[in-house]
Amino acid sequence: MPPKGHAILSASSSDRWLHCPPSARLCETYEDKGSDYAAEGTDAHELCEYKLKRALGMDASDPTENLTWYNEEMEDCANGYAAYILEMVEAAKESCADPKVLIEQRVDFSRWVEQGFGTADCIIIADGTLRICDYKHGLGVLVDATDNPQMKCYALGALELFDDIYDIDNVSMTIYQPRRQNISTFEISKDELYRWADEVLKPTADLAFAGDGNFLCGEWCGFCKAKHECRARAEANLTLAQYDFKLPPLLEDSEIEYILSRADELVAWASDIKEYALQQAISGKEWAGWKLVEGRSNRKYSNEEAVIQAVTDAGFDPYEKKLLGITAMQKRLGKSRFDELLTAYIEKPQGKPTLVPESDKRPAMNNAKTDFMEEN
Repeated sequence: MPPKGHAILSASSSDRWLHCPPSARLCETYEDKGSDYAAEGTDAHELCEYKLKRALGMDASDPTENLTWYNEEMEDCANGYAAYILEMVEAAKESCADPKVLIEQRVDFSRWVEQGFGTADCIIIADGTLRICDYKHGLGVLVDATDNPQMKCYALGALELFDDIYDIDNVSMTIYQPRRQNISTFEISKDELYRWADEVLKPTADLAFAGDGNFLCGEWCGFCKAKHECRARAEANLTLAQYDFKLPPLLEDSEIEYILSRADELVAWASDIKEYALQQAISGKEWAGWKLVEGRSNRKYSNEEAVIQAVTDAGFDPYEKKLLGITAMQKRLGKSRFDELLTAYIEKPQGKPTLVPESDKRPAMNNAKTDFMEEN
């Protein structure tokens, strides 16, 4: 993988600093502590790089034995990613006899963003359409390629390298997120991308680099280092206090709709505050009116082998016999054998009703009102 560096205005954090420009400099004052999720993602990217290079016939060293988070799922994800990129390469060959494939390519978009650089997982350069694919190993947040600023920054960096060499008209950007069964693609014309870069990206990046602009909270706060202490985020979430937590029937429909639009963000903010306060208390800080105590814990065996032996010697069976779950059974039998033997016995019950924004891609389910209308 290419050497890593730190960019104040990184492509990966662009969704945040484009919405909240001063957060870039604010986050600079915090230590980058990393996380297990980030470490797992790094391992997955290393494996994907190896798998793709091998699939393309390039020399590559197998990193598996050095990957802390390696498992069968990561292996399957990396194989799937490599196969998908090969499909993209074949599609590129329809307009270009010899498309160029770049893996873990460092790109520079500093023409629009001061010190702007990043690393694109895969770039496929061909006449007509420039293709970029970004692998996401995360399971928590579904990532959409539509107008994704990180992908747009990578695309601009790729155009800086190849726009004068290839006849490029459009840019296709794909998010490959296998653990969420998510492959999201967004296409934009080169001219439209340049217009966004000049009219939106550059002016906002200038503000962010200078530490200017207005704080604005939203879903982009999730990965902000200052999210626990940010006053703007606190003030925005505490606006819900204007409703004095009245019972829902006493609220207007418009008020309930507003609260629904903010509820998830409010819960996330409250959770962040609690976690921050806990970690500070563990480090020695005392909060007025609060104390640190041991949480509830469950009993566990200190020596499972000794327990098995003792129970067996007493004439009892220490094990329970339980049917394997569907995922474990499919791994045991293999997908084709599983489908052959068990498809007739697999059902998927209707999910529990969940209220989501209209932008959610799932189809709306019937409610009592629509059921009545259909029956009559």
